[in-house]
Amino acid sequence: MLVFKLRFLLVLFLTSIMGAAEYTMQDAVLMNYIDRRFLFLEKRLEKCNQDILDYVEEFRDFSKMVLSRLAGLNNYKAEVKSEVENLLTRIERAQRDIDYFGSVTDSNTCIEVHEDLVKQQLFEEAEEKKKLKIMFNASCEHMLAGIKSLKIVKKTGDKHGSWMKDPGKKHTKIYLLNGFVNNVILEWSNIMTFMESNHTLNARRVTLPFPWEGTGHIIYQGSLFYHRYGSLNEIIKFNIQKRTITDQMLLPGAGRIPAYQLSPSTKIDLAIDEQGLWAIHAEPETGRNIVITKINHITMAIERTWDTSCNSKDAEAAFMVCNILYVVYNLPSGGTSRIQCVYDVLGAVSTYEIPVLHFPKRHGSHSTVHYNPKEKQLFAWGDGSQITYKLLTKQKV
Repeated sequence: MLVFKLRFLLVLFLTSIMGAAEYTMQDAVLMNYIDRRFLFLEKRLEKCNQDILDYVEEFRDFSKMVLSRLAGLNNYKAEVKSEVENLLTRIERAQRDIDYFGSVTDSNTCIEVHEDLVKQQLFEEAEEKKKLKIMFNASCEHMLAGIKSLKIVKKTGDKHGSWMKDPGKKHTKIYLLNGFVNNVILEWSNIMTFMESNHTLNARRVTLPFPWEGTGHIIYQGSLFYHRYGSLNEIIKFNIQKRTITDQMLLPGAGRIPAYQLSPSTKIDLAIDEQGLWAIHAEPETGRNIVITKINHITMAIERTWDTSCNSKDAEAAFMVCNILYVVYNLPSGGTSRIQCVYDVLGAVSTYEIPVLHFPKRHGSHSTVHYNPKEKQLFAWGDGSQITYKLLTKQKV
């Protein structure tokens, strides 16, 4: 009986040991399975993260490429538009020449008709001049006779820049635009505060949304008109008081070459006279001669364009006085500036009718020369100096 009980207890003991061993083996298999699954999932997650990083990097590169292409397309669009407009103008000129040569080779009867056409053309030109005189105020009959004196108001800023006063009524503020690429206008309340200040820290600073290019900007009736940096021929109208862009335009044919050979940074020079806003530039198609355009400063629309006989070679600046363009020439190394080419849009004054006008003795060069019709004097920037020139005028002959 005792032996039977011992045998029974031994069987139970062996059974419990074998069961525990079986359970231990099953746990080990389960843990190994779970570990392998986690390892697989971790690899999948790692690959997923890497794919996301690769996608983000590829997307960034693609975005940069697309934005660069779009910016290039915008510039190309403006250039193509300008080229097309210029081409249309040249085609019209060529068509007029073809019509003329065709009429010359016709019979005698056709020659008589051609003479009638010439008379008609002369009549139309005379009528056009009458219209221009009305448009440009026939009472503006004075022309430049000489440059009386100079005054160096101050010396501040870089070698290149421009300074000016708004010629509109009740405007006394002085504005300084330093450098040929910048986006900050400095403003003083009047000429005295500008002269008395030893530095530019006490000036009011006006920041533009886009920088300017060159030194050909102008301020007129509360707005700054300037050539936008990086564009071919975009002119921006910026309200200084409100600090906002109020309008902009493209000037066909401009921006490809400097307006003046000795001021290569200025592709478009804007000017003010008794008649309002003008743009001055040069074109390869005119033999690098200077072209002037009358612009409506309110609508920013082109009113009329003239191809002048004044060449941009050795020119450093130009300005308008009473419908007449005066081009300032100098030596490449710098010397005494002189006016030796003029162009009257009404045809009343010719370069050959006036002598060469020399600026008062001052060895150097100008980066800008702008006329102020209210004060009847020139505001110039010469080698970092802010200068005014008093003018002598006379009636047009």
